[in-house]
Parts: sequence; structure tokens; C-alpha cells
Amino acid sequence: MGRFLAGVGAALALVAAGLFLFRSNAATETLPPPPAAVAAAPGQAGEADPGDPPAATARTREQKRFDRYDKDRDGRVTRDEYLASRRKAYAKLDTNGDGRLSFDEWAAKTTTKFATADKGRDGALDAAEFATTAVRRKQPRRVECPPATTSAEEI
Repeated sequence: MGRFLAGVGAALALVAAGLFLFRSNAATETLPPPPAAVAAAPGQAGEADPGDPPAATARTREQKRFDRYDKDRDGRVTRDEYLASRRKAYAKLDTNGDGRLSFDEWAAKTTTKFATADKGRDGALDAAEFATTAVRRKQPRRVECPPATTSAEEI
């Protein structure tokens, strides 16, 4: 028991000595002076340094989306401005330009996909042909890290 108490006392004495030494070094340590401000050359006030990167705008995603729709830049999106993108998509589907979508025009992409998948040209898809019509989704990129190697020299 005596050895245990002596060990605890010695550990406390070492910790106390370390604290006193640490505090004395921190109190006498001086910080380096701050860097001097760079003065602009006369006649160059407001000019950006060519080495500076361009400043990013603080616009939000929704503000950018609004600006894409507001074609006349009057701060308002009219019904015509709002529907313009849909009109373009509709015009792409209306292949004969009559202002009406027939079922075949509307389903053109699906019809083409079916015809491409029907390898037997029998008007029906078997299980293997049908599997080729599945929507291909992008796989998330996965970064492969090389395996960690440790040798006796690194440790």
C-alpha cells in the first residue's frame, strides 16, 4: 500500500511541475507581428489584381432558376414565360407540326424502344428482350482507395 501511495504522490508532483513549466512558457511567448497591409498603387483603386480569383455571386439556386424563366428581366414571370419551356418540349413531340399530338407522336420514344428490343420482329417481347428495355440509371461514383500498406519501416 505504501508503494501505491508513493507512486500516486510522485505522479501528482510530476503533473504539477509540468503545469508550472507550461504556464511560464506560455506567459513569456510573444506572437509574431501581423502582416503589413498592402497599399494600392495610385490610379489603380478599384481595379482587381489579375491574379485574384473571380468573386462568386451570393445568388441562391432559386434566384438563378427565377432568372432563367424571367426572359424580359422585369422581375416578374408571366404565364407565357413560365410555359415557354413546355412549349419547346411540346414542339419536339409534335413532329408533323399540326399543333396536336397523336398517340403515335406522344409515344414515339416508347415505340422506338419497343421496336429496338423486339429482336425476333414478332411483335412481342420475351423475358430476355424485355430486360433490355429497363431504364439505365447512373451508378454513383465510388472512389476506390488503394489498400493500406504498412511496413516495419513506417511504424
